[in-house]
Amino acid sequence: MSPGALSHIKVLDLSRVLAGPWCAQILADLGADVIKVENPDGGDDTRGWGPPFLKNEDGSRADAAYYLCANRNKRSIAVNMREERGCEILRALAAQSDVIIENYKTGGLRKYGLDYDSVKALRGDIIYCSITGFGQTGPLSAQPGYDFLIQAMGGLMSVTGEDKPTKAGLPVVDLFTGVYAAGAVMAGLIARDQGLGGQHIDMALFDVQAAMLANQASNYLVSGRAPGRGGNAHPNIVPYQDFPTLDGRIAVAVGNDGQFAAFARALERADWARDPRFQTNAGRVEHREILIAQIIVVMSARSSAHWTAALNKAGVPCGPIQSIDQVFAHPQAQARGLSFQLPMTGCGAAPLVANPMRLSGVPPVYRAAPPRLGEHTREVLQERLGIDQKACFALQRAGIVR
Repeated sequence: MSPGALSHIKVLDLSRVLAGPWCAQILADLGADVIKVENPDGGDDTRGWGPPFLKNEDGSRADAAYYLCANRNKRSIAVNMREERGCEILRALAAQSDVIIENYKTGGLRKYGLDYDSVKALRGDIIYCSITGFGQTGPLSAQPGYDFLIQAMGGLMSVTGEDKPTKAGLPVVDLFTGVYAAGAVMAGLIARDQGLGGQHIDMALFDVQAAMLANQASNYLVSGRAPGRGGNAHPNIVPYQDFPTLDGRIAVAVGNDGQFAAFARALERADWARDPRFQTNAGRVEHREILIAQIIVVMSARSSAHWTAALNKAGVPCGPIQSIDQVFAHPQAQARGLSFQLPMTGCGAAPLVANPMRLSGVPPVYRAAPPRLGEHTREVLQERLGIDQKACFALQRAGIVR
């Protein structure tokens, strides 16, 4: 098993819920030693975000499935930050770390001596990543931010759905923020290795959502017109949406004029590709309503299986709209190993989803299932801080750690 590209990196993860833990899991999958710091009273909120829940070996309720998605390959320590001795422990761990990830409110860690300036005084080359709703500056910097709120305020819901603003079916802002944050952390580590020192990374969900508007943002900035909701249709490509068939719906993605000509032939309407209105993508976008109405009439007459076979034969990208169970049962998912299991303490096997990064030399490693609350507290205190077993028990009795 490869040790991972980041096997020399120590990460102190002070975050909870999703964006921060998602970032930390990416680093952990790439080999970093990630210590997840949790509140002894219940731990990460997502441990209780169910059902569904895993079951303990005795049949009792264990951690929620939600928690599993973002916390593998980490070690959990449970430390009471309300006690100064708990803060001392975390400051000592911070001084030994290469990276700190936190998602407290702006300035929220200052009273614990765990903010960037305080930690920088302990370790000058620290890569310190703060994840907040609106960033460290600006009029909303003190406000909390949640994925749904940012989807609404950041424009995503204005272009999603059909008859009303609709959020995505996943917490995409949290997830993309975690991915961007992981990239920023690795850039910071590379800069540090080049002799440029440590730095503070200011990640805001609001900024990430604005960046994720991508072509829709560019459409607005170039035209001056704010785009609206288009359902499953694409604002800049036609036809690029789902269509009804005789027995269901299939997704069709025609990305260029050559594919459109092949699409038209497969639908036995080669004349479309000769029609001046439809010959180019710009023309198809301009005459979208006329063309889509004609496509619906043709495709509604035959089955999804017929059109999938015909379009695949013609080289036109298409596919069924699959449920999540169908995704993981699909031969492609099976061949790529997109789901797997790892033994989880007290629960048997935990089902997990594979990291999509495929590196030939230093691939992601799956060393351990998501930890139970405080599972590694004594191990970490002894290994990192030299606190012996007797002292660890005393800290537990005093309510400092769990």
